Amino acid sequence: MSHSPSITLLLASALWLFAPLAQAASTEPPTGTESVRAEVLLKTSSSWDGKAYAAYPKGKPELTLLKITIPPHTNLPWHTHPMPNAAYVLSGSLTVEKKADGLQKPLRTGDTLPEMVGETHRGFTGDEAVELLVFYAGSPGMALSHPAD
Repeated sequence: MSHSPSITLLLASALWLFAPLAQAASTEPPTGTESVRAEVLLKTSSSWDGKAYAAYPKGKPELTLLKITIPPHTNLPWHTHPMPNAAYVLSGSLTVEKKADGLQKPLRTGDTLPEMVGETHRGFTGDEAVELLVFYAGSPGMALSHPAD
């Protein structure tokens, strides 16, 4: 499994949020019966088609996390992304397709996807809807996607 820098930022943010808990845990005994756990779901330096990410956008960072619901039998329009981003499939199934060569990748509940940057692609659903969490590492004023030419 490969992983994305975008998800690494999300995990780093989560660790920052839980740092006070970790500090408290180091000086006080745990109060619950279970420990805090972190599981890396995705960590990579390339998109799902194997193309390496070149760089993050310049300027002040702006993180965006969307929950996207796509109905059954839906073809999303062809589009590109100007920044690294990653998706997590909460439920359902989706296939992503690269326009240049027709390469496809099916995704199901629990799968992750390091998205393409600057490559025209789309997603489409079959008989079931899909719910995604998509994390974007952009900068203020930057569009999350652009329609394909």
